[in-house]
Amino acid sequence: QVQLVESGGGLVQPGGSLRLSCVGSGTVFSFNTMGWYRQAPGKQRELVAAVTSGRITNYADSVKGRFTISRDNAKNTVYLQMNSLKPEDTAVYYCNAHLASADYWGQGTQVTVSS
Repeated sequence: QVQLVESGGGLVQPGGSLRLSCVGSGTVFSFNTMGWYRQAPGKQRELVAAVTSGRITNYADSVKGRFTISRDNAKNTVYLQMNSLKPEDTAVYYCNAHLASADYWGQGTQVTVSS
């Protein structure tokens, strides 16, 4: 059974940094695209950043230049380094991974940016 487990969320002041991690387990294969989505209260879930197995990255315009996604294929792990955080980055962040024709999600980790 494939599982994704996120960690690294928390409370941070505006301008601060956080690093999210997501570890995939339950498969001997490397995930194809891995990424991070977020959902703020009353809003739809949106893509934050994604990275292919070939390390091609894609970012939402709102986080370009502030967030960096990376992955360790050998460990089926994806990271999201978040710098210069803003209150509008507050949301539950979800890890996502594609494997064959299946789509997997983590349980989510809360990121709150507030003074």
